[in-house]
Amino acid sequence: MRSRDSAPPQDTEQSNTTGWTLRQIWMLTVACCAVALVVAAMAALNTALPDLARDTGATQSQLTWIVDGYTLTLAALLLPAGALGDRYGRRGLLMVGLLIFGLGSAIPILNDSPEWIIGSRAIAGVGAALVMPATLSLLTAGFPPAHRGRAVGIWSGVAGSGAIAGLLVSGLLLEKWSWHAIFISLAVVSALIFVTGFTISSSRETERPPLDLPGTALIAAAVGLFVLGTIEAPQRGWLDPVVLGLLVGGLAAAAAFALVELRRKRPLLDVRLFANRAFGSGSMSLLLQFLASLGLFFLVVQYLQLVLNYSPLQSALALAPIAVPVVAMSAVMPMLIPHVGLRPLLASGSALLGLGILLLVRLDAHSSYAEVCGPLIVAAFGIGLCTAPATAAIVQNTPDAKQGVASAVNDTAREIGSAIGVALAGSVLAAGYGTHVQPAVDAVPEAAKEPVSSSLAAALQVAEVAGPQGEQLATFARDSFLKGFDEASIVLACVLFAASLLLAVWAPGRKGSAPTTESQKELADVD
Repeated sequence: MRSRDSAPPQDTEQSNTTGWTLRQIWMLTVACCAVALVVAAMAALNTALPDLARDTGATQSQLTWIVDGYTLTLAALLLPAGALGDRYGRRGLLMVGLLIFGLGSAIPILNDSPEWIIGSRAIAGVGAALVMPATLSLLTAGFPPAHRGRAVGIWSGVAGSGAIAGLLVSGLLLEKWSWHAIFISLAVVSALIFVTGFTISSSRETERPPLDLPGTALIAAAVGLFVLGTIEAPQRGWLDPVVLGLLVGGLAAAAAFALVELRRKRPLLDVRLFANRAFGSGSMSLLLQFLASLGLFFLVVQYLQLVLNYSPLQSALALAPIAVPVVAMSAVMPMLIPHVGLRPLLASGSALLGLGILLLVRLDAHSSYAEVCGPLIVAAFGIGLCTAPATAAIVQNTPDAKQGVASAVNDTAREIGSAIGVALAGSVLAAGYGTHVQPAVDAVPEAAKEPVSSSLAAALQVAEVAGPQGEQLATFARDSFLKGFDEASIVLACVLFAASLLLAVWAPGRKGSAPTTESQKELADVD
């Protein structure tokens, strides 16, 4: 039996410029604010980690989990959360998520021990997992097909720029206040968006099939184990038994999930959707885009701060221009899909992103900001070309009643790609730095060998107290970092070039990119 969304009430007052109703414009505004908040929260604390370590006594391992505890719970719960929104109401899920996110963000204001901060970030991640798919599925259910692509494009551009906004706002806050201000701002903004949630329409699946508990448990385990494995890989090594066990366990749970879902009459996620070339290539494209993009940010932020001596705020300002082409292009790219198809957008966007990353190898210890900004702008145009079309391909090739799950697939691809990208870039950078800095390690006293070999940041701390030889050590360590930086950039670029070739073959052209009535009916009838 086919299921339909309960339609939100229609507003007859039209905008003169877009053809959208004022109700739809307001819904888009609220959804974009909410997704920007939860994405910004992923990056906001990166600038505050040194202050956190000094004020709370957090170890390096605890600092890692302050950041990654949020990402892990968010990624693991996205698909189940999307299904809950389809079943019980997307606006309600958004508001519950904002409430949980706000409460989690407020805990460190009252108790700032490392253990409490880690726990609070995990709680905030649960709230974010409810918020992210709800924001997108509200739009796909609330906008008619003729206007849906542009709304999804704007959402995608905002989501893609949220991390930069998080870095920028946190950098500004840290100029005048302590790191507590970041948590205060997250809690306050979530409360404000929560209030606006009462003003937008909701939607949900009219029928309420039984919850897919086996599928929910398996997909949460699959994503959680795999993301945890990628988080641990840079510290332990990719061949460490614990890392291999987590990665293999995640893949095994994913395989079990696919088998279970194929046999269920009302699955959490119909895995046969991935056989649709637009849906499958869009999902893969998003994963690889965010793998490269987050790897790029990971590398460039360290380069700016450790090699060029930028402050956290200066680093955020240096990255801010990326947002302009990403947001602007994301608003219009989905409208090109019916005319040119997915293939040229996804393939050329991936290639351009790869080119921007490859151009980073031209940077050295004396590069100007213009030399840094050039490759970033090239990469930003690549992101703008392909991110919104990939998201549109996912949501437009999923039955309307399952838009929460479609949104969760979109978000999960982003989160898994982000985790792999940071882990991959971090591993290659660490290996390259460790290899090239070894001559300096051999020359320093025994007590300094471990910090010099571990990271550029630690080596620079040793150089500050090393007397006359300190400047020579700092220069050699920076050069070693740049060699590892180049190697990591080349690896990320190669991933994107390979993705471009794959998408040039896999992604559909103009005729195969738009879902037909028959295909949508077939997908809906699976339910």
